[in-house]
Amino acid sequence: MGGVRVVVVGAGVVGFSTAVCIVENLPHVSVTLLGEKFSPETTSDGAAGILFAHHNPDVPVEQQRRWFKSSFDHLRLIAQSEDAPEAGVMLSSGWQIFRDVPEDKTPYWSDLVLGFRIMTEREMVRFPEHRFGQAFTTIKCECSRYLPWLEKRFRRAGGQVEQRRVDNLQDLSGSFDVIVNCSGLGSRSLAADVSVQPVRGQVLKMEAPWLQHFIRDGDGLTYIYPGIQGVTIGGTRQGGDWNLQVEENDTRGILKRCSSLEPSLTRARILSSWVGLRPDRRTPRVEVEREVEVKKGGRSVTVVHNYGHGGVGVSLAWGTAMEALGLVKKSLQGNKAKL
Repeated sequence: MGGVRVVVVGAGVVGFSTAVCIVENLPHVSVTLLGEKFSPETTSDGAAGILFAHHNPDVPVEQQRRWFKSSFDHLRLIAQSEDAPEAGVMLSSGWQIFRDVPEDKTPYWSDLVLGFRIMTEREMVRFPEHRFGQAFTTIKCECSRYLPWLEKRFRRAGGQVEQRRVDNLQDLSGSFDVIVNCSGLGSRSLAADVSVQPVRGQVLKMEAPWLQHFIRDGDGLTYIYPGIQGVTIGGTRQGGDWNLQVEENDTRGILKRCSSLEPSLTRARILSSWVGLRPDRRTPRVEVEREVEVKKGGRSVTVVHNYGHGGVGVSLAWGTAMEALGLVKKSLQGNKAKL
């Protein structure tokens, strides 16, 4: 099996998760990760990183549960290990609140997080503009720490990393047996998938060490997530917007909305501002698409896709990575490789 070569394109949380899953589960396969940008310059680095998922009506619920549970259980083990500080993974408790009572009071992930329950009337008193709330413990994953930790884990398992821009998947077909595309927005060109659209997100990191619990408005636009270093507050969700500049209007809006939920933020100092583009798609694409013909040699190479996670990349990355691993295994078995 030593001659089998797999390449993963993309160095964000989905790419490195997929690369680690492959190299650790197929130890006799040579795995290379290619990325144009690495931490701290990826979209994942600025992600709020709280494990939370919304229901996607176009994906079977059992599949969504499997993706989320796999990611949650993987990160929970890290959060409870000696690697937690270096990996930037921690348990986080708090509240999700709604202005109106939602149709689904117990979402599909309610039994996958810890201690999920409906908030009491007494608890809701502090949120007078909201009528309903959910309390639970989830996980906060700070990718500015998690990505370097994953890269080290990948290299330790024998993976190879190369900083390189990829303009065409066919350019890789002569050197690898399987190509795994985790390029996010890059899939607009690499996979000719124009359904992948940028969703601009702006967040602030605040110095507010007194805050210990997260608060998330049910609309997903306003949130306060205490972390290992600072408190991340946000945000924006601006579809089709490629602007990577910090906008003062957005900053003021974020501060106003978050301070209405947590007044003490008016005393907090802004540590940094960040803008990123989420690779949004109607559904994440985790599938074998096609075989790429090698320009010379007369053989073909399988392409496995794993992209389009939008704002839930951290929440689903390990789950979709494990699914992509299964697709790589099937591809290699189909090529009569001996696993």
